[in-house]
Amino acid sequence: MNQVYVVGMGPGGPEQMTGQARQVLEACDLIVGYTVYVELLKEILPDKTYRETPMRREVERCRIALEEAQKGRRVAMVCSGDAGVYGMAGLMLELGEGYPGCQVEVVPGVTAALSGGALLGAPLGHDFAVVSLSDLLTPWEVIEKRLRFAAMADMAICLYNPSSKKRAGYLKRACNIIMEETGGERVCGLAYSIGREGQGVEVLTLKELGGRQVDMFTTVFVGNSQTRAMGGKMVTPRGYRGVSEA
Repeated sequence: MNQVYVVGMGPGGPEQMTGQARQVLEACDLIVGYTVYVELLKEILPDKTYRETPMRREVERCRIALEEAQKGRRVAMVCSGDAGVYGMAGLMLELGEGYPGCQVEVVPGVTAALSGGALLGAPLGHDFAVVSLSDLLTPWEVIEKRLRFAAMADMAICLYNPSSKKRAGYLKRACNIIMEETGGERVCGLAYSIGREGQGVEVLTLKELGGRQVDMFTTVFVGNSQTRAMGGKMVTPRGYRGVSEA
């Protein structure tokens, strides 16, 4: 059985890649991925052979990996963050059914909700929802419903893909939807360029967040009703103090 791995490479820096992911990548003959992620990996593993495709060529990228694995090569398909969170794991497993000689194995990575959350403190300390604002594959009406229901449920919310050239106003639209259920004073956070040059964070209110300009390398956090700003950090308490002090 030929092996092909779907590897979550984390935010981008070598120190934030899991030991398992690094071990698998070092053992592979060929690494396949989106151009931006391949360029990051070339700095870490310059001696590897790479195949890359641009955005919106995901199916082609997966077929390249599976076809090369069928030839007996040890192949890794790489994704940023975690391969199963808005990554290629699902598509690889779906397409893999058409390649009976290949076995697809998913290798977990550190997704932006976790790496960005660590930079901000503990914004996801209780129940939370992760929602992508990209409507490339999901209709905006569905995204809006998910945002509204998460806000109504008083969940902390992590927003992926908050903006792009074609979706410049989407973060403001999302904030307005959430504010209809929560008001504008919710504590929020921004994590910029996690694990890369320009990394930084900002803590602000939901009302302020709606006016911010961000890019695809920003991860957005919206707190629940208990979230607090503490010393420049964003903290959503789990409730341990109330139990231990009772």
